[in-house]
Amino acid sequence: MNLSLTSLIVEAADLDSESSFWHRLLGGSITKTATHHFLQTDGFPVLVIQHAPGHEAPQWPDGASQQMHLDLATDDVGTADNKVLDAGGRRLRPTDDVGASDQQGSRVYASPAGHPFCLRSV
Repeated sequence: MNLSLTSLIVEAADLDSESSFWHRLLGGSITKTATHHFLQTDGFPVLVIQHAPGHEAPQWPDGASQQMHLDLATDDVGTADNKVLDAGGRRLRPTDDVGASDQQGSRVYASPAGHPFCLRSV
């Protein structure tokens, strides 16, 4: 079983402003959809700006969470699921969102501190 970082998701109410900021800092290229902007840079996983109309800026480190999550790619969702749970993570969605036979889709979890992340089949 292999795990690799596929993307970092950043929520924002204003997709253009947020993606422009990261693009100016990191360079690369942007692919836009109505709900997501995908920033690809050399040597880095994709940074995805996800539209979140009700987004409120975090007050971190003195308040609310950082409001980001990781996507991890795996070739074996079942084994990766066990590894997440054994390491202290918890499921935020039921396991039936990934087909047992075809391993398509994703599963959503939280770390012990509550930071969300997804396992995605490759």
